Amino acid sequence: MGATLESTFEKRLIEQLTRGISQWTYRPELKTEEDLWRNFRQKIEQNNVAVLDGHPLTEQEFRQIQNQLQFGTFYDAAKWLAGENGVAKVQVQREDATLGTVRLEVVRREDVAGGTSSYEVVNQIEMPKVFADYQNRRFDVSLLINGLPLIHIELKNADHSYMDAFRQIKKYLSDGMFNGIYSVVQMFVVSDPYHTRYIAPASGTKMNERFLTNWVDEHNQPVETLTDFTDQVLSIPQAHKMVTQYTVIDSIRKSLILLRPYQIHAIERVREATKHQVSGYVWHTTGSGKTLTAYKVARNLLQIPSIDKTIFIVDRVDLDQQTTSSCMAYAENDTIDIDETEHVRDLIKKLKSTDRTVIVTTIQKLNFVMRRFADKQGTRDYERLTKLKIAFVVDECHRAVTSRKQWEINGFFHHALWYGFTGTPIFEQNARKEEGNLPRTTAEQYGERLHEYTVKEAIHDGAVLGFQVEYINTIREDQLTELIAKRTGESLADVAKMDPVEMEKNLLSSDYLNKNHMWKVIEGIVNHSQKKLGLYNGRGNSYTALLTTSSISQAQKYYELFKELRAGKAPFTMNKRTSELLPDFPKVAITYSVTENDLDSTLNQDAMRKSIRDYNEMFGTSYSLENINLYNANINDRLARKQARYLSREEQLDLVIVVDRLLTGFDAPCLSTLFIDRKPMQLQNIIQAFSRTNRIFDKNKQYGQIVVYQLPNTFAKAVEDALILYSNGGENEVLAPEWRVAHNRLKKAASSLKKFKIDPSGPPISELPDATLKQFAKAFQGFDKGLAAAQVYSEYDSDEIQDEIAIDSQDIEAYTSAYQNVIDELKRRRQTEGPEEDDLDIEYELETVRQDTINYEYIVNLIQAYVSDSRDDKPAVSQKRVEEISNYVDRLKNNNEKLGTLMESLWRKIQANPKEFQNQNVQTLLQTMKNETIEHLVKDVATTWGADPAEALFYAENFDPKKESNPGEESLKRHMDYEMYKEKTENPVKKISYWREFKDAYSNLIREEILPLNQD
Repeated sequence: MGATLESTFEKRLIEQLTRGISQWTYRPELKTEEDLWRNFRQKIEQNNVAVLDGHPLTEQEFRQIQNQLQFGTFYDAAKWLAGENGVAKVQVQREDATLGTVRLEVVRREDVAGGTSSYEVVNQIEMPKVFADYQNRRFDVSLLINGLPLIHIELKNADHSYMDAFRQIKKYLSDGMFNGIYSVVQMFVVSDPYHTRYIAPASGTKMNERFLTNWVDEHNQPVETLTDFTDQVLSIPQAHKMVTQYTVIDSIRKSLILLRPYQIHAIERVREATKHQVSGYVWHTTGSGKTLTAYKVARNLLQIPSIDKTIFIVDRVDLDQQTTSSCMAYAENDTIDIDETEHVRDLIKKLKSTDRTVIVTTIQKLNFVMRRFADKQGTRDYERLTKLKIAFVVDECHRAVTSRKQWEINGFFHHALWYGFTGTPIFEQNARKEEGNLPRTTAEQYGERLHEYTVKEAIHDGAVLGFQVEYINTIREDQLTELIAKRTGESLADVAKMDPVEMEKNLLSSDYLNKNHMWKVIEGIVNHSQKKLGLYNGRGNSYTALLTTSSISQAQKYYELFKELRAGKAPFTMNKRTSELLPDFPKVAITYSVTENDLDSTLNQDAMRKSIRDYNEMFGTSYSLENINLYNANINDRLARKQARYLSREEQLDLVIVVDRLLTGFDAPCLSTLFIDRKPMQLQNIIQAFSRTNRIFDKNKQYGQIVVYQLPNTFAKAVEDALILYSNGGENEVLAPEWRVAHNRLKKAASSLKKFKIDPSGPPISELPDATLKQFAKAFQGFDKGLAAAQVYSEYDSDEIQDEIAIDSQDIEAYTSAYQNVIDELKRRRQTEGPEEDDLDIEYELETVRQDTINYEYIVNLIQAYVSDSRDDKPAVSQKRVEEISNYVDRLKNNNEKLGTLMESLWRKIQANPKEFQNQNVQTLLQTMKNETIEHLVKDVATTWGADPAEALFYAENFDPKKESNPGEESLKRHMDYEMYKEKTENPVKKISYWREFKDAYSNLIREEILPLNQD
C-alpha cells in the first residue's frame, strides 16, 4: 500500500508540473542513464546547428563531452555551469581533423523560459550499479534543463518523513550514485505530502540537515506542501532561476550555495524598485546571509539595461578583511570586478570603462574620486562620470555610508540609486543625533523598506539560532548591598528595596576593572563553559569565542592574565575535565587597532608587538606590527575556520579578546559564544554583537551563547529593549529560557523517566507491548533533551544535578542502553508489521551521549586539506600536521582495524605522490576502496559456497547483527547452488546443514570484515 501511495504522490507531482501552460514536458520513455545521455546529445546538437555545420557528433566526439561532464564534485559542476559570461560550454576536437576544434553551448543562464532552453521531467531513472553485482537503484523525479538533471527530487509518502528522503539521498551520495550525468545536479528537493525542503548538493559527509530550507512567500509565510512549493519554486521561470541565477559558488569553502527564499524575495523587490527608479533598504537580520544577498543584488542589477554601473560599497576595514574575502570567493566564477587597488586612478579607470561590471570599493576611495574632479567641471571625463546611471549597493549601510557622505555623493553622481542592507535599521526610537536636515533614520536616508526578515522569522525558519543569555554577577549580593549603602548613605534595608537597575547606577568602572573580577571571568570561561565551547565535540571540532572589553587597556590586562593561566599562576585550579578534553586549551589571541587610543602613546604598540610575537610562536607565522593587517586577517581566518587547514587543532584559536573589532560584520559559523565584560552598548550594537554567535553550524550548536559579566540587570533591560525593537515584539521566541526554567524542565523530565525501572530480570523487550516501549522512548528522549539543554548553562553542576534528580551517570548509562535496545525493537517491528502513525521520532539522535571514538570524518577532512587544490604548487601543510594525521590514522586503526587499514593505505599513497591526488575527493576515494573491498569479499564467499553474488551482496548490505532474520535472506537461500558448492569443495558439508553452515560463516564474515568498513 505504501509503495502505491508513493507512486501516486509522484504521479501527482508530474501532472502538476506538466499541466496547463507549463513548459515542463514529461518524458516517460527515458528510464536509464543511457537514455538521458542520448536525450542530452539530441539537445546539444539542436542548439548548435550552426557550429556543427552539418556534421553531427560522432560517438568518439560525444564521449569527449561525456568525459567533460563527469564532475568530481558538485562544486566543479557549478563552476562549469556558470560558464563564460553565463554560457556553459563544452569543447570538442572533431574526429575529422579538417573540422578543427569547436565549442558547443549547453546552457545559457539568461535564456529563462525561452531561447535555447528546454524543460523536461523524468522519473524512476535506473542508475548504474555501484558494484558489478549490486541491486538496482531508481531515482524518483528529476527535472532536466537542456537535457541535464539540474534538480533532483526524492519523495516519501505519508508513512514517512521528508527526512527519510534526505537520508536516502545521503545514502545514494555515500554509495557514489550521483556520478555521470547526475554529477551536474544543482539542487535537491525532499518532500512528504505535508513538508518540503530544498538544499544545495554536497558530498554525503557535508550534507548537513541543518541547511535543509523551507520556502516562504514574500511575506515570510511558510510554504510547506509539495503542491504549493511546486507552484512557487519548481515552475518555469523560477526553477531555471534557482539553479542559474540564485546560486552562488564559494571558492573558499569549495561549495555551492542556494539562496534562501527571503534572499530571493529581496533581490526581486530591489529589481522591481529599480524599474521605477526608486531607492530603498532591505532589513535582513544579522547572520541571515545579508552580505551574500547584497552581493547577488549587485550582480543581478547588471541585467537591467538602464544601469551603467553597480557599485558595492563596503566599510573600509571590511574591504581589507572579511567582506572582500567573501566577495572574492563568490566572484571568482562571476563577472564581478573587485577593486582592491590602493590607487584611485584604477577606480576612475573602471568607472570610465564601458564594461558593465560590479565594482566593490569603499566610501573613502569614492571620496578621493570626487575630490580629484572637484575643479574639473565641464571636462569630458567629469561629464561622463557625473552622468553615469549608478546603483549603489551598501552592505552594513549605516557603518559604510553616513548621511552626510551620501548627500555629497548624490551631489556628484546625478543619477544614483541607493540600496542599503542592514540587520539593525535605525528607527525613530534610536535615531541619530540631529545634524541640520540630514537623515536620522534608515528610511530617511535610503527610502522605503523593500523587504524585511527579522531575527524572530529567521529563528522560526531555522536560518539562524536563538540566543541563550546569562547574566553573571561577580559581586556577591551582600557585598553589593553594602557597597551601594556606603556610596549613597542609604541604610542596608533601603538599598535592599531599590530597583536593581537603579542600584547598578551607583557602580563605578573600577568595581569591575580589577584582578579579582577579571579572574572570576576567566574562571567562568575555562571551567564553566565546556559545553558552550563544544569541548565535548572532540579534538578539532570545538567552537570559538570572543571576549569583548570596555577598553584596549582592559583587553591587554585580560591577555596577560590568560598567559598567567597557561603558566599555572591563576588563583584557581583549571578543571581537570577541560584539560583532558583539550590539553592546549585555551589558545588565546588579541586584536585591536593601535590607533584607537592615544595617538602619541607607544604602550599599545609595544603590547601588540608582544602579542604578535606570542601568536607567531603559537602558529609558526611571521607577522609584525608593520603588517598588522595581515595578522588581523589571519586571526579572522583562524576564528572562522572556513578554510580546510583550520580544521586541524594545531591551527585553531579558541578565544580572541577584542574591544569593538569583529563585533559587526564578522561571519564565523563555528563561533558559539560572546563573553561580555563591559557596559551595555547601543541597542543596534547589542544585536550586532550578539549576532556573531548565532550562525547555524552543527547539530550540537543549539543557541548563540552570550555571557554578561557587568551590570547584569542594566544589561538585561537593554537586551529586552533591543529585542523588542529588532524582533517585532518576538523577544520570547528569540531567547532561550532562563536557567530556572531549564532546570525545572530537567527535573520534570527526570521524574517522568524514573517511572520506568531498568530490571534485568524483568520480561525481555521483545515481549513488551508497543505502547510501553514508545512511552519509555519518549520519556528518555525528553530527559536527553532536558539534560543537554541544562548542561550549557553556567549554573549547571553535574554532581549537584545528579544528586537532585537521583539519576547518576551509571543510571544514565543503563537507561541509554535500554533506550537503544527499545529503538532497535521498534524499528524491527516497523519493518515486519509496517509503519504506523505516532509522534515518536524513531531517528532521534541522542544529544548527551558522547562516544570516545575516533572521528572518521575529521580525519577525512584533514587529509582533504593536505591534498590541497591543484592551483597550489604543493600542499601547504607543516610536518607537525602530517604527524597529526598519521597519529589519527593509527588511532583509527587501533579502534577499527579494517577501516583504519584502508585509510592508512590511501594516506600512504597520498603522501608518496600528493600531486596525483590534487582535485580529488578523499571521501569518494575511500568509498571506492570500501566498495571494492566489500565486492571482493562477497565474491570470494559466493564462489566458495555456491551463492549468487548479487543476492549475497544485498544480504550483506542490509545485514543487522541484532536481528535473527535479515532482508533478502529467503531470496539468498533460494539462489544457493549446493551442487556447485559440492563439486568445488574437497570436504563439503552435508546438504541438510548446508544453509545453516553457510549463514553462520557468512554472518561472521559480515560482522568481522564488512560492517567495520561502514562504521564511519
